[in-house]
Amino acid sequence: MKRILLILPLFTLAISCTKKVTKTESIPVYAAFGEKITEKSAVSKEVLLEKYKTLKKGDTLAVKVASKINEICQNKGCWMTLDLGNNETVFVKFKDYGFFVPMNAQKRNTIIEGKAFVEETSVAELKHYAEDEGKSEKEIAEITAPKIEYKFLAHGVLISK
Repeated sequence: MKRILLILPLFTLAISCTKKVTKTESIPVYAAFGEKITEKSAVSKEVLLEKYKTLKKGDTLAVKVASKINEICQNKGCWMTLDLGNNETVFVKFKDYGFFVPMNAQKRNTIIEGKAFVEETSVAELKHYAEDEGKSEKEIAEITAPKIEYKFLAHGVLISK
């Protein structure tokens, strides 16, 4: 009987000391550029694409969106393109040319806040951006017509580290 009384508290103590493993979600860490923004209330790229489809030339929409970076200007990091899904992208510039993003941030997740709009981009500007991107002379020469594009003027950017 004494053994049982001695073993029971030891057994209870051993059970209570086992570690409980709980899953915790990792909190993304972002590098910030431009005005201070948070990741809260960002819409998905799919939601933004649907909103773009309703915009006409001259319309603007204040929005915050989460997406993935496709391309970045390889001269300074002064523009980038984001994936919108369905083979669509948005061309992003930064407000007042006031900040740039790292040129090695392709394929990283990002959150941008600013104004979405639709605009026609001239042949000269398309060729300039192709040069910034590092495209070949042949690829640049193939640009012969202006293009209606989804564009974005960001005042704040977060890029996952």
